[in-house]
Order: sequence, then C-alpha cells, then structure tokens
Amino acid sequence: MTKRSILQCGVLALSLIAANVMAAATQEEAVQLGTNLTPLGAEKVGNADGSIPAWTGGLPTNAAVVDSNGFLGNPYANEQPLFTITAANAEQYKDKLSPGQMAMFKRYASTYKIPVYPSHRSAAAPQAIYDAAKQSALHTQPVDGGNGLSNFAESHYYAFPIPKDGVQVLWNHITRYRGGNARRLVVQATPQTNGSFTPVQFEDEVAFPADMNQLDKEKAANVLLYFKQRVLAPSRLAGNVLLVHETIDQVKEPRLAWLYNAGQRRVRRAPQVAYDGPGTAADGMRTSDNFDMFSGAPDRYDWKLVGKKEMYIPYNSYKLESPALKYKDIIQPGHLNQDLTRYELHRVWEVVATLKPGERHIYAKRHYFIDEDSWQIAYADHYDGRGQLWRVGEGHASYHYQRQVSSYAVETLYDLIAGRYIALGMKNEEKHGIEFGFAANGVDYTPAALRNAGIR
Repeated sequence: MTKRSILQCGVLALSLIAANVMAAATQEEAVQLGTNLTPLGAEKVGNADGSIPAWTGGLPTNAAVVDSNGFLGNPYANEQPLFTITAANAEQYKDKLSPGQMAMFKRYASTYKIPVYPSHRSAAAPQAIYDAAKQSALHTQPVDGGNGLSNFAESHYYAFPIPKDGVQVLWNHITRYRGGNARRLVVQATPQTNGSFTPVQFEDEVAFPADMNQLDKEKAANVLLYFKQRVLAPSRLAGNVLLVHETIDQVKEPRLAWLYNAGQRRVRRAPQVAYDGPGTAADGMRTSDNFDMFSGAPDRYDWKLVGKKEMYIPYNSYKLESPALKYKDIIQPGHLNQDLTRYELHRVWEVVATLKPGERHIYAKRHYFIDEDSWQIAYADHYDGRGQLWRVGEGHASYHYQRQVSSYAVETLYDLIAGRYIALGMKNEEKHGIEFGFAANGVDYTPAALRNAGIR
C-alpha cells in the first residue's frame, strides 16, 4: 500500500469515527427505551428526595372531564402551591431557575412570582409513537453537521430519543408528536406597557404527510409538516394567510413559505418567514423562529449540550387555559397574571446555541431548557450581540390526556428592555379547543389554494 493510500485510509477512518459520535443509537442503547428509560428517552426514576416522582406511564386518558368543545378539565384542580418564589426569596432557589427567570424577578420585583406545585410526570404518548421513537433511535442519522436528518421519513417522531449532542436534543423538540393533523383557534396579544392590547385571532392548521390524502409522496419526501395560518381578526388583517412547507433538511431544501395578502388579493413567496424574520402580526415582539419556542432550521448556530438539571418550569397549565377565563384576566402589564400559572420541579436538558461566525441573526446566543418527558422547550433565554440578556421565553405546558399529546397553553416572550411581551396560543374565549385528527388533503396546502383560504 502506498503512503498516499495509507493516508487516505487514515482520513476515512477518522471521518467514520467522527460520524459515529453523531450516529444513531446502538441496539444496546435503544433497548433502554421502555426499561430504565421511558419510551421517549427520559429517566424513569424520580430524584433522590422524591420531589420529582418516577414516571409510571403519565396521566390516564380519562384523567378529567373534557367538555363538548374540547376544553380540558383540570385533574389537579384541588392542589395548592407548595411555596411561591418571589423577588424576595429568588436567590434561595436560583440553582433551579434560569437566568431569564432571575432577570424577570429583577425587572418586575413587585409583581412577578413563580407558584410551585407538586410535580406530576403527566406526559405520555400512544404506543405507536413509542414504537416510532425506537425506530428513530436505531435508524435516524444527522446530515449536514446536524442541520438535517436522514432515514427519518418512516418514523417522523423524536429523531434522537437518546441524544448525543445539543442539536439532537433540539431535533426532538422539532420532531415531537403533536397529535397528528390538528386545527386550533388561538389568540395572540402584544400588550403595551400599561397592559392594553388588541387581540389577534388566528386559525392554525398543521398537517403531516403520513396523515394526508391527495399528496404527491415523492415531492413530500423532505417535508416534516405543512402549516397554514389564517388571520381572522382584527379586520385590518383579516383574510391574510400564511402557508409553510417545513422541510426536514432546510439547508438542502429551505423552508418554503407563501403569503396571501387579502387587501392586494395576491399570493407571494415569503422567504422572510424564517430565522429572524418578523413573526406574523407580532408588532416586532418575536421572530419567525421564536414560534413554538423554536422552529425552523438550526444551521446558523453551534449547539452545545450542557447536560441535565432540575428546574422549576411551567407545567400542567390547565388553570391558565380554562374557558372560564377572559383574555383580560390573563394579560397584565409586564407579564401574564402569575396567579393563573403553575410551575413544577422537573428534569430538563440544557442546551446553548451560539451564532456561528459569519452568520446573521438578531440573537447572538440562545439558552434552552427542554423538558425530558415531553421534549418541549420550557424556557428560552435570548441574548443580543452585546451579550446582554434581551428576551425571556416561557412555554406553559399542558398535556391533552384524552389524546396523549403534550402542547402549550400559551407561549410567552418577554422583552426585558422594552418592558413588553407577546403571548401566543390563548384559546380561552374561542368556540373550541384543539381539534385533533381532521382530514387533510395535500391540494389544500398549495400556493394555488391560498386565495380561497383567505376569502373574508
């Protein structure tokens, strides 16, 4: 063998070693799913002092009464807070709070608080999703440095339930189970500093290729999901429609987006609906990739996995999404009405995203804390180019026990500098909760179909 051949073999061997660091789980690792790990990859056992219980399967499907409009009953309605964290005692608990929460106590010392309740590991999923997660563990591979996925199309859930690095943890949030095709009426508010706001009402739809009819499966091979958002109110925005084809590998094939402008009666490509492009009707209070706490391509950041820790995070937020509430009961100056919130002690994955040299984004660093049971982002701290903590995100988790789906009651993003915030996903005054399992046709998620969707 020539010296050059030996060198080439050495380079190949090194590349294979590097690839294996990022490779799918081994059979020995995957067998942990459902044994010492939950079927989705969390630690089954509780913590040492019992303040985090063991996972025993999550809430049963009949945990409480779901009303005729799909609003969830609160299975923990009789519980009271164990204690409340305020600005006066926050230092005592800071090892279990994010930097963003500590900043909120400083910014809103007299009003912001965290009521801490008993911890319940409510999250679960159908057996078919557990089976899919195990297939993902065995077969899904990262591509383009973790910016895309291969061997994933057949499972479509929880790409890396036994993650090896930070971007794989993020992918579990992106690819988590959402209950199949789902439709919801939701309200977004961007209150002024005095708490006044004009609600923006949306009809959102998400549909998955595996659950759709009249779809070209070949063209949809790299599509993770289809998303359509129609603005219903206020009247000046009503009729505008956003359509997104969210791809699995957004570097190879970037997210495709179109906007129908009801005033102009025109459909246009919308490349700005990505990264730090402005969020829909958000008054500049969030970026496109702030939606769902994080959505879109991860390629502009380096993702570092810090590890796991115990934190007080928003959880089982049934009170916050009660249909007995009005939006004015929830929205207050500076932040949500914290009397309606619920926080519990849970284990989270901690991931730090740092903007790559030469890339552009308004957030230079992003700090995420992701619930181990649901893989949903619980907290997101965003830093500007000067390294200053700028925006603090909270995902108030809710578990739809009747469908075995984890979701958000509301997502918030607090601007510490402006003293304003955005709250997205409120359903309290709408005519129904989330509709799961609706029939979706591929022909309804094309640019040509947007004009009809936007008729006022």
